[in-house]
Amino acid sequence: MCDMVVVLGNSSEDGSILFGKNSDRDPNEAHMICYVPRNIYKEGNMLQCQYLNIPQAKETYALILSKPVWLKIGCEMGANEYGVVMGNETVFTKEKYDRQALLGMDLMRIALERGKTAQQALHHIIELIARFGQGGVASRNDPNYIYHNSFIIADIKEAWVLETADRYWVAKKVKDVATISNGLTIQDKWDLAAPRLVEHAIEMGWCESKADFNFTNCYSDSAIRTVLGCVERQSRTIDWLLNNKGRLSVTLIMKILRDHGAQFEHKEFNPTKSTMSSVCMHANSKTFSQSTGSYVSTLAKEFQVHWLTGTSAPCLSIFKPFFFENPVALKELKMPSLTSDDSLWWKHEKLHRLALLDYINRAPIIITENTKLEQRLLKKVNALKKESISIDKNRKEKLNKISSSSVIENFQLIDQLIEKISTIDVENSPPKGYLKFWASLSQRDNLNLD
Repeated sequence: MCDMVVVLGNSSEDGSILFGKNSDRDPNEAHMICYVPRNIYKEGNMLQCQYLNIPQAKETYALILSKPVWLKIGCEMGANEYGVVMGNETVFTKEKYDRQALLGMDLMRIALERGKTAQQALHHIIELIARFGQGGVASRNDPNYIYHNSFIIADIKEAWVLETADRYWVAKKVKDVATISNGLTIQDKWDLAAPRLVEHAIEMGWCESKADFNFTNCYSDSAIRTVLGCVERQSRTIDWLLNNKGRLSVTLIMKILRDHGAQFEHKEFNPTKSTMSSVCMHANSKTFSQSTGSYVSTLAKEFQVHWLTGTSAPCLSIFKPFFFENPVALKELKMPSLTSDDSLWWKHEKLHRLALLDYINRAPIIITENTKLEQRLLKKVNALKKESISIDKNRKEKLNKISSSSVIENFQLIDQLIEKISTIDVENSPPKGYLKFWASLSQRDNLNLD
């Protein structure tokens, strides 16, 4: 499951467009961040997606992606060199699910590669859906995990919410702020829609006429919608944005992605009691997803920054800044394997799982040190933003130095924190069932917590 937010310049603190997303996936699904360079292809080349091959474009744009490591090309969230950012969300609808089709994560990667604006990217998705359909198994572990998709697509000028049910869809232009959370949200007002959207719903008996048509009510699978807690999460994120309009900043978007829900507003967070209503999602017996990667971007004509954790549990992670102007740090970042290795994701995963053994005592130590580093990075980026860097010959060097040092310092801090919290006696041990669940994952992942 996932949560996504977008803020237009009329609602942000500094006039920039803000975007943020948590990728909620299987708890042991390694997440990677990567850079894909611009490419030129010969006519007739094919693009190998997860389950289909489709015609390749003559030219594809440079990308920064955050994605499950097992995917061939798809991504959960990302951006292109022209300032288009995007994320997708799982939605379950009354329409059929096709196993041999494009994943929502395929659709997003292709749209980012080919769209110079948010509108262009949106039209690429709806054209691909019409031609190839959407679906496909979207999990490495569950052969029946097939879904439809909703998207937020933004660029430096505007943003759109696109919601789909197989080959049917609606799109709405964002006026100030918007959020989505695994459920259809567009009801009876939209800017663009698929042909015969309403007529199909009438034919299926989901409504009687155009007058009582409601996209959310007609096309949603209401039973699954309730189980996913999407209404509670979407209400939570939109309230954050509406209550802070005019003051919304990168730091506040990061805070939203770390939110554990209303139930923990006035008491200590306990991951064993986390539910599907938590934006920062923690896997347990009630919650089958884990936030495995997080992303925040700030888009302005003069300066664009892409903040990625590349690690699970945003409450225990650090957002690190990356830039298209100098992606060296991304190019040098080691890609994680399917099981434990010395990559950033798996290094941090050991820290995360050690914290779960006594979250009450261990998590505050991690959060305190992470906050110090993240605030230093924010100050460095803000200082660079204020400089006249458009004429600075050393601009690229400065950008790369910030990105490279953020990764190096993150690795160093993870090692230090693992050593530090490992010496703390466990005083608040979780229930045995919870411990057994995470121990079995660690065994399967070859992750040694000793």
